[in-house]
Amino acid sequence: MLNTDPHNIEACIEQTARLKNAGCDIVRLTIPDIDAVKTIYEIKNSIDIPLVADIHFDYRLAIASADAGIDKIRINPGNIGDKDRVKQVVSKCNEKNIPIRIGVNSGSLEKDILSKYGSPTPEALAESTYSHIRLLEEFDFDDIVLSLKSSSVSFMIDAYRIIAERCNYPLHLGVTEAGTREMGIIKSAIGIGSLLNDGIGDTIRVSLTENPVEEVIAARKILKGLGFKGYGPQIVSCPTCGRTKIDLISLAKRVEAAIENINKDITVAIMGCVVNGPGEAREADIGIAGGDGKAVIFKKDKIVKTVNESDIEKELIKEIDKM
Repeated sequence: MLNTDPHNIEACIEQTARLKNAGCDIVRLTIPDIDAVKTIYEIKNSIDIPLVADIHFDYRLAIASADAGIDKIRINPGNIGDKDRVKQVVSKCNEKNIPIRIGVNSGSLEKDILSKYGSPTPEALAESTYSHIRLLEEFDFDDIVLSLKSSSVSFMIDAYRIIAERCNYPLHLGVTEAGTREMGIIKSAIGIGSLLNDGIGDTIRVSLTENPVEEVIAARKILKGLGFKGYGPQIVSCPTCGRTKIDLISLAKRVEAAIENINKDITVAIMGCVVNGPGEAREADIGIAGGDGKAVIFKKDKIVKTVNESDIEKELIKEIDKM
């Protein structure tokens, strides 16, 4: 999601370009007033990337965004107003073939649902979401995406699992307000990763108090860590122990940086000794096992060459380039 001033067109375009270059597939822009709608036109005319309008309270902004060429509308029907206003948004999205993402979070639950459950719970979040689904379906609209976000990891996981059992609409996953970079990434990896590993979820957003580019980088690393294809090489490296005779920590960091932009779905093992080398890391596509001043380079479980410690990085990259 862009964090630039939505009225600063140049800044929004520039950040959108950076996000796309970092590997972002969808960008969301907040639309707080009618003047911000102009930014939709400019971004769409400058960069070829799907753009989502984030709308709160004013249904007219959703309609204007649709007319401006937005690719998706994100609303919480509960804060848009009465049914007639929701119907007007739905009618416009039907006319323009624009999907609607129903975005519900634990801080925006209806009073009757809170009264029923006593407090925000995963069940309450799922029930609120389902009531909004029924409202849109009442207007013959089913081009729907759902998000049920919470800052609590376990709460978010449970809410998504409940709604996934009740309907088949696409799910947008995220731990909202996850925090600053380090803790936010950890919480997002647990929440998003747990659900994706269960086959739940279609799109994701890592929410960090940080430059949005860092969100995209973190999201891609989560997908890579889960074994999704298309996200480049994955490093497997041992944690080191008393048997390690080379500076493996430094080497692993250098190799990781060197292969970051290689577009190959391979696993690269960086192992500190022969015990954890070709044997334990036999599933890796390529790797090294360090020794005392030397290392072997192996592909799968076959040693292909022995190199001096000073040449490990260079020789490993050469072998990766051949693959």
